[in-house]
Amino acid sequence: FDPIAFGHFLVYAGRWPRYLGKASLFQIPLLGRLITACGQIPVERSSHDTVRALARALEAIREGKSVSIYPEGTITADPEGWPMTGKSGAARIALETGCPIVPVGQWGANEVMPGKKPTWPRLLPRKTMRLMAGDPVDLDDLRSAPLTPAVLREATARVMDAITALVAELRDEEAPAERLDLRTHLARQARKDTPKKQRRKGDRE
Repeated sequence: FDPIAFGHFLVYAGRWPRYLGKASLFQIPLLGRLITACGQIPVERSSHDTVRALARALEAIREGKSVSIYPEGTITADPEGWPMTGKSGAARIALETGCPIVPVGQWGANEVMPGKKPTWPRLLPRKTMRLMAGDPVDLDDLRSAPLTPAVLREATARVMDAITALVAELRDEEAPAERLDLRTHLARQARKDTPKKQRRKGDRE
């Protein structure tokens, strides 16, 4: 529901929604043809094809088109629904092309489809989805620097700071001091779910 609400938001702002989306969506009958015809960009996760998706995004930006990216790459795992740490794709595109990054906060779709587990949409009573765009993220001091991992991390942190501030304003709440790091969270979860005997055996090996 996030992309649907965000798509409306962009159309009313005079921009055509063009997403980087999971490649699996493009394999769904009818939906796959529709989103391909609408200029959406498939992304294969954990694959060299990710580079191809990035190249297509760069091409679209250089043609003056807008590209929408959810920098976390997935639904947040934060138990309170706050933004997590982001991936560097949006920052890399902005620094390579010189285009601005306009942060957008969203809130409300989580009331329709809460969490990651498959469930029926909670459409009644009617829910309100709210979106807010902020000022372009200030990356001017980074644009002339080499695209090192440190520069990409800094740029991505600024993007996530801007998005988190918008979400906090929409929620009328204070955001947590630290964002959840998905990689650290998954590693801890995997270790927690591993039986103790198996962990001891692995430690001995």
